[in-house]
Amino acid sequence: MASSIEALQADVPKLSAATPRHRSTPASIWRFIKRLFREKPLGAAGAVICLIFLFCGIFADVLAPYGMNEIKLSARLKPPSWDHPFGTDNLGRDLLSRCLYGAQLSVIIGLAAASLATVISVMLGLLSGYLGGKFDMIVQRLVDAWMSFPDLIILIVVVAVLGPGTWQIIGVLGLLLGIGGSRIIRSAVISVRENMYVHAAQSIGASTGRILWRHILPNVLPPIIVLFTTRVGTVILAESALSFLGLGVPPPVPTWGGMLSGSGRTFMFQGPWLVIFPGLCLTLVVYAINIYGDALRDLFDPRMRGSR
Repeated sequence: MASSIEALQADVPKLSAATPRHRSTPASIWRFIKRLFREKPLGAAGAVICLIFLFCGIFADVLAPYGMNEIKLSARLKPPSWDHPFGTDNLGRDLLSRCLYGAQLSVIIGLAAASLATVISVMLGLLSGYLGGKFDMIVQRLVDAWMSFPDLIILIVVVAVLGPGTWQIIGVLGLLLGIGGSRIIRSAVISVRENMYVHAAQSIGASTGRILWRHILPNVLPPIIVLFTTRVGTVILAESALSFLGLGVPPPVPTWGGMLSGSGRTFMFQGPWLVIFPGLCLTLVVYAINIYGDALRDLFDPRMRGSR
């Protein structure tokens, strides 16, 4: 028996040396892109639309044919034309340029607030779902109390107290969505913590941090990815709603919600393009983010592999 054990121990280095290493990161990314286009064409279309809006937002200063507040009174309320593809508003400002700058602001607020919300949700959900007991009960009662308040009322009150601005909106939306979203992560953690590999890690004395980082977190990534992508769309809609109510980023910075509220609502009958194009941009980007998030969930979830 001893000789058999020694033989097995001697073979361990040979087996580990013969084991192939993980494929390179560029190859994995390329393989994932091919799977996305082959298995989830609608999700791939959403990804392309998201990339287009992201590109337009990052390079708005280069792509915009006019300044975001360049006034030309001789071109007031002009319909779409070669010079102004999206038309002009009541002050003669080019609507395409303002939509591009609005995409820049929406990308910044959407990604930043969704990232903050996801981090808060993951931290609360992991600790509450794994530790359980009195800690879980206290955290969940606080979450219940937080979720009992209407989201829009909290947004209006906090923005009215702190004042409108980009960072105020990012902080408020990140905290608001992060606390409520921790319920989703907690449910996933509760189902994962009962698996045998978690009990095995506990039995050999692995620390709580190592179990959470190496065993729990990788197995709850699919709901985290979906939560992040849906939060981006939710943040963009919430920021547009605040801007529509006059509590978002203050003018003259253009936002899609602000364009729908100000001159768009006042002159929508004389120039329907004032609300059509900002509303279309808002609808497209939110829909694309949602279908892309669903495709990511299906591709990353091991239980969905092999299904179409």
